[in-house]
This record gives sequence, structure tokens and C-alpha cells, in this order.
Amino acid sequence: MTFRRKEKGGINFTSTVANTHLDLDTVKAICSEYRIHNADVSLRFDATADDLIDVIEGSRIYMPCIYVVNKIDQITVEELDILDKLPHYCPISAHLEWNLDGLLEMVWEYLDLCRLYTKPKGLNPDYEDPVILSSKRKTVEDFCNQIHKDMAKQFKYALVWGSSVKHKPQRVGKVCILQPLSCYTVSFLALIRKISAGA
Repeated sequence: MTFRRKEKGGINFTSTVANTHLDLDTVKAICSEYRIHNADVSLRFDATADDLIDVIEGSRIYMPCIYVVNKIDQITVEELDILDKLPHYCPISAHLEWNLDGLLEMVWEYLDLCRLYTKPKGLNPDYEDPVILSSKRKTVEDFCNQIHKDMAKQFKYALVWGSSVKHKPQRVGKVCILQPLSCYTVSFLALIRKISAGA
């Protein structure tokens, strides 16, 4: 959906798909509530009035959500089949600890996180304490900043093992994007910092 204010010409409403929720009168009514009398509104999907209001206000941010349905041990299979039709839901039983791993997997998937492990020089990787990064911010520099803010300033290079690189290990700089295949695929990092003369 695109919304563009203009100086004159009234409300111009165009759509590339069939609309079941919005028409020209509805768009004009919503725009008049915000004292907008001249604008171009273009739809590329079947938008609702709430979608148009969100675009006009420009201040709404949608976050992914998961509906966690508890006490599934107390309902029938038919009721569970009805719940299956809900989007973004995860059935659990906290008392009997049913499907808690499924909930954990769903949270990782919706938040789009990945695990990266540190590997001290000459030692095995530390699988107990991973560094968690968002998929949108997973360069070596982001990894360094997640550990400590001064690490990126003193950074010289990193040795990387795993699916992020072609050779194992490979020497990379700050801008290398760490690309594990999934959040369970392991990428090992051995960070080597430049040691200052007095340290």
C-alpha cells in the first residue's frame, strides 16, 4: 500500500487487486478523520481500514506474536483440531511439560535468531555459552559488539569455521556476514584482538 499527500486533486484511490474491505467512500471517510483532503492511495493487496490507518499515522510497528494455548491436556482431540485452524499458535501443557520444545523452536523461528559459538585458540568450542544474534545483524562486527563494545575497536581479524566461510578456518574482517544454515548450525569464531604495547 502506498499513501502520498498532494496539494490538490482530492482523494485518488487505485487498486491492483479486488478489495473486500476498502472502497473509495471508506478511504475518503478515513482520510477526512485525519483532515486529509488531497492524497493518492494505491493498494497492491486486500487491505483493511486498520492497514490504511497504520500507513497514514506511520507510527505503528508490528511485532511477531505467538498465541500460546495452555492446558491442552484438559481438552479433547476435536477441540485441538479447532485450535489447529488458528494462525501463529502453539499448544502446550505447562503442568505435564508437553510441547515446550515446540514452543522454544517457534520462538527461535519467529524472532529469527541464530547461535554463534566462540572457540578459544587451541581449545574446543564453548557450546555452553553461545552468542545470540538477530538474522538482520550478524556480521563479525555485530558479534564483537555483542561480546564487548571495545572488542570491535581493537579487532584485527577473526578465524571462522562453519557454513559462513568456504575454507575452515578462514581469516575474515569485520564486514563478513556470518551465515549459519539455521539457528542450530554451528559457526565457530576464534577472535584475535590486537594487543596494545602496554597491555
